[in-house]
This record gives sequence, structure tokens and C-alpha cells, in this order.
Amino acid sequence: MDILFFGKKGDRNTEIAANYTKQIFPNAIIILGNRGDKFPNDEISLWRGDYILSYLSPWIIPEDLLNRATKGAINWHPGSPSYPGIGCTNFAIYNDEKDFGMTCHYMNKTVDTGSIIETRMFNILENDTVLSITEKCYALILTSYYSIIEKIYNHTIIEPSNLKWTRKPYTRKELDELCIITNKMGKKEIEKRIKATTYDKPWAYTEINGIKFYYNNLS
Repeated sequence: MDILFFGKKGDRNTEIAANYTKQIFPNAIIILGNRGDKFPNDEISLWRGDYILSYLSPWIIPEDLLNRATKGAINWHPGSPSYPGIGCTNFAIYNDEKDFGMTCHYMNKTVDTGSIIETRMFNILENDTVLSITEKCYALILTSYYSIIEKIYNHTIIEPSNLKWTRKPYTRKELDELCIITNKMGKKEIEKRIKATTYDKPWAYTEINGIKFYYNNLS
């Protein structure tokens, strides 16, 4: 089985998934990168094979490469079908969702629109944060990945489910706009935006005369 694996460099779960893939499929090609890295066209210009596996990959896989995977190209998205695109965890918190999850799906030209294979869901608790929800997603993604790898190894056809994406993918512009705080917003709205855009540090800010001031706490 010829496997091409794309993943997030420096992420522990990605490394586990990549190492396991190499263990099961010794000929697999593993490519890791960070956001902003150039897509590694030179390394895979001649690749043709069975599956492309995208595990928290920082890249959007080009359509011509997707078409060279004869059995399919599969992505693990850290968001439920109601939250395709970027900033999915942020918008889920902002919208006061009570549950969330990950989505395993086939890839096509447009990000997070391909046929859904499976989802795995969990409850969002009152004190959950963007970080804790993301970590829950990552744990379920690894579990899903093991399941799919086993099916690939056993030459099982990976059928799409009846699940559907429920909206267009969120965009970088929408996420950037969620970070903006203005003096016209009430206290509740400001608190929601800060909570929804705080990961390891707050992204929410207000801007005065072209200078951005970032929020460090709610006091």
C-alpha cells in the first residue's frame, strides 16, 4: 500500500500517528510542516499511490495531487460538521455550543466539503476553553486515525456516511473579525469574544490610532 502522510510538525499526536503509519506501512512517505511553510512540491512531484492522509496538515493539498491517490485522500478535521474551515473551536465557544467533535472526511478541491466518513463527539463543559476543546478533538482524531489505518491495512473499502456538512467553511477573515473588540460592545459580548479567542494567550484586541491593545484578563 502506497501512503502519503501530511502532518503538523511538533505536534505529539501527529508524531504518534506518523510513526505508527511508518510501522504498518514501511514504504509510507511522511511529510511534516508548520503553518507558513512552503508546500513540498519537489519531494512528491512524481508521487502516485493509494491513499493521501492529512493529519492536522498545515497545507491545503492541491487538487492535482489529490487526484493521484487512487483509493482516496482522507483528512481529520478538528471540528464537527457544523464547523468546517478555520477557527472552528473558537466559533463553537462563541456560539455556546453544548457538544463538539472531530470529522474524518474525504478531501476534494474545496477545504472541508468532501464526503464525511465519520464523526466523534463530546460534551462541552462550562469551564472548557479553546485549548481544552482542541485537546479533546486531538484525542478523538488519534483514535479515529487508528481505526481508519486498520481498515486500510485490511483493504476494507472506507464508505462515506450519510452525514453532511451544515454550512460553508469558516474563513480566516471571519476568525480575524471575531478577535476585534470595540467600545460599542457590551460586557457580555466582550467576555464571549475574549473566551472564544484565547488559546495559549488572548487574541482579542482593541485598536486605537492603529495600535492594537490585547486583553490579558477580564478584570
